[in-house]
Amino acid sequence: MIRAATLLGLLGLLACDAAPRGEPVLLTIPRGASLREVADTLVARDVIDHAPLFRAYVRLRRADRTLKAGIYRLAPGERWSQVIDVLSRGRVATLPMTIPEGWRLAQMVPRIAEMTDLPPDSVHARLSGDFLHVRWRVPGPGLEGYLFPDTYHFTPGSSLDAVVRAMTDRYRRYWTRDRRTRLETADLSEREAVALASIVQAEARRVEEMPIIAAVYLNRIERGYPLQADPTVLYALGGLRQRLLYAAIDSVADNPYNTYARTGLPPGPIGAPGAAALDAVLAPEDVDYLYFVARPDGSHVFTRTLSEHNRAKALARRAWDSIDTGVLPRPPFDQPAVGPTGG
Repeated sequence: MIRAATLLGLLGLLACDAAPRGEPVLLTIPRGASLREVADTLVARDVIDHAPLFRAYVRLRRADRTLKAGIYRLAPGERWSQVIDVLSRGRVATLPMTIPEGWRLAQMVPRIAEMTDLPPDSVHARLSGDFLHVRWRVPGPGLEGYLFPDTYHFTPGSSLDAVVRAMTDRYRRYWTRDRRTRLETADLSEREAVALASIVQAEARRVEEMPIIAAVYLNRIERGYPLQADPTVLYALGGLRQRLLYAAIDSVADNPYNTYARTGLPPGPIGAPGAAALDAVLAPEDVDYLYFVARPDGSHVFTRTLSEHNRAKALARRAWDSIDTGVLPRPPFDQPAVGPTGG
């Protein structure tokens, strides 16, 4: 026992003399790997220098049967005691994956593919399959809109199921008892609320305007007017355009997401709304506005009548004509608004 304790002490001194000497690296400990294989992997990634002495140190600490498989982040020259602690506790490495509010599935695919080590085409196909909303217990008609925007942390090479599970679980956590109660009061189905929130998310550049934008759309639905929401047409067209022209709107007239050609809400969300947009739908501003038009600075002018709206459009058109943002899509000023005094 004395000799073992003495050896452990000497090896401990050697281990403590080590100090990290570089940026952490990722390494994989396969399932069922032997202590020798673990030590060789650590040497290959320059985490430790002496495999035989490290193996002896691990055995003397009786940790050789506690090392766990996984992907780890360790620094070259890391202290042996720290290496053993990380591997024994299974403190696997994770990387952040941020999904911004309003992103469509197509925008999420590259980030999810990078995290899962799957080809983007494969990820897109598996996220766009039929009946996935049933499997993942979301309202549908697919997963669009229900992979909740947030920053997640995953182990590199995580399964696609693990990623989708985390994101849909986060979506369901949004729906607290209080929010469910407000949903019932709003007289909307969950799918309708998320669809409308996705439009609000796409329209708003300022969070404080979200409850007003939500109110405008709810007022239009109540009166039977088409929403005339540009983001739904862009969704039908397949993505953003610098200018949304009447010809483009007309080209997708038969698309169920064209809210210029159809009344009511589209079949489902057009992107993933965040909590603020969802809250805006559940608690819209108490206003009687029926129209709004975007200014180049991202704010909106809200109006009650078609004549007011047309004047606001004329002013907004002049503001847009005076600049070239190169970022925000220009509203379709030539498309007639539908309202109580016009068609």
